[in-house]
Amino acid sequence: MEPGNDTQIPEFLLGFSQEPGLQPCLFGLFLSMYLVTVPGNLLIILATISDSHLHTPMYFFLSNLSFADICVTSTSIPKMLINIRTQNKVITYTACLMRMYFFMLFAEFENFLLAVTAYDRFVAICHPLHYMVIMNPRLCGLLVLASWTMSALFSLLQILMVLRLSFCTALEVPHFFCELNQVIQLACSDSFLNHVVIYFTVALLGGGPLTGILYSYSKIISSIRAISSAQGKYKAFSTCASHLSVVSLFYGAILGVYISSAATHNSHSSATASVMYTVVTPMLNPFIYSLRNKDIKRALGRHLLRGTMKGQFFKKCP
Repeated sequence: MEPGNDTQIPEFLLGFSQEPGLQPCLFGLFLSMYLVTVPGNLLIILATISDSHLHTPMYFFLSNLSFADICVTSTSIPKMLINIRTQNKVITYTACLMRMYFFMLFAEFENFLLAVTAYDRFVAICHPLHYMVIMNPRLCGLLVLASWTMSALFSLLQILMVLRLSFCTALEVPHFFCELNQVIQLACSDSFLNHVVIYFTVALLGGGPLTGILYSYSKIISSIRAISSAQGKYKAFSTCASHLSVVSLFYGAILGVYISSAATHNSHSSATASVMYTVVTPMLNPFIYSLRNKDIKRALGRHLLRGTMKGQFFKKCP
């Protein structure tokens, strides 16, 4: 087989099994999760935009997080659903790189955004009197812009490193989307430098935000413990409970992927574990924020009430 970068790279056998009988079940499962994920996160974005009470830094970051969740799932799930439906598993080299780039872009942006939101909660609990001064609109915009910039540079670096590799024909990516590590393992040329770059950037850009989150919550816990009343402690903790749940789910899912991959050395097990942070986590985030957040529930309730009243008004009109 001759190496070349212009070959077509087939995608994983769309799902987690090659059994034809399981394909309809997998199609229905992923379609239903996608149809829950997108509207759920869109409702969060709509609520934060339409309700003036939610025009605060925390909900500004939350709307960006919901946007990232929609984009993460949209870079992988629709293509997989189409391929299951058409029984066509082939994805071109260019399309694979594009999807890989955007998936890493949105996933890394979500990683940075979780750290930014942790800092927001740190300021709100540890410096409540100066919260609106510190978390001003300019700083919030700069934090989001910096997160986008670093995510784009990280993704671009990884794609440029992949472009230097040569690939043989008849390749099969054992995953339900073009996952970076799986694609690199299929290269015919030496990929040692690629792995070094991956480990270095993941340690830097993954460990950095996680360290910031842990530091913020260490300060938050110290401040909460200093509060004398039980009611005050509960009120302070409730302001960051949703974010802490999302952080635990996000990093827990990623950790599960790496543990599963290292323990079994099975790409199909890794693909199964990847469903957690690719599909399940974005699907659960709107429920976590809406069920544990009274402001979001009130905003969604007001929005749905306005929609119902408008519908009744138009029905009465001749």
